Amino acid sequence: MNLQEIERVLRLFKGGEVDSAEAARQISNLAYEDLGHTRVDHGRAARQGFPEVVFGAGKTRGQIVEIVERLVQRAPNVLVTRTDAQTFGEVRNVVTDAEWHESARLIRIRRDHTERGVGEIAVVTAGTSDIPVAEEAALTAEAMGNRVARIWDAGVSGIHRILAERERLARARVNIVVAGMEGALPSVVGGLVSVPVIAVPTSIGYGASFGGVAALLGMLNSCASNVTVVNIDNGFGAGFVASLINRRWPSEQ
Repeated sequence: MNLQEIERVLRLFKGGEVDSAEAARQISNLAYEDLGHTRVDHGRAARQGFPEVVFGAGKTRGQIVEIVERLVQRAPNVLVTRTDAQTFGEVRNVVTDAEWHESARLIRIRRDHTERGVGEIAVVTAGTSDIPVAEEAALTAEAMGNRVARIWDAGVSGIHRILAERERLARARVNIVVAGMEGALPSVVGGLVSVPVIAVPTSIGYGASFGGVAALLGMLNSCASNVTVVNIDNGFGAGFVASLINRRWPSEQ
């Protein structure tokens, strides 16, 4: 549980602003809040450094709106991934400053712009077709308080393009490299820099790419020791992990 939230509820009770039943209800909801269809994990921010993120696919619009309403009461920044413009319209009816990012299919509420990263996170794509997944990573990292550099369309079929970005890649605290097809770009970037490289395979490619499996296997077999891999099309996961690597934790301040 978040100790600051417990103290807040106790102050309200002591001041007579809430009765004992309401205070007990609020404290019981600090760990999670049961909505029937969803148990909203309000303790996620205290444990992991960012609130629970809503995975939109498979949820009804009503469920997403209700979850967002509860999250935004306790958290300034909220993300909904893998959703659509119609759901965004309903979310914006209750949270007017919500943003819609069409390419990434992502809703973002960003009220806290505090910079929490030590350095910059670079997000790189092999091709233009990889941008939606890369944008999901970039938007996630920004919501978590990071500066993000976007480097698009720098794949190995024109190797000079990525070599031209070598200084920016080396300055970054973490590089997220997004690629489909054969998935070679993370190994190239890994060989150029001394920082972590998070490889993101995408489902972009022709038949033998098997919906991203070829890129995934290529990245898992990288000979660059600083490369680690997330799941196919998982831009959110890459942005989240990169943010944790880059984060300035309280003990470092």
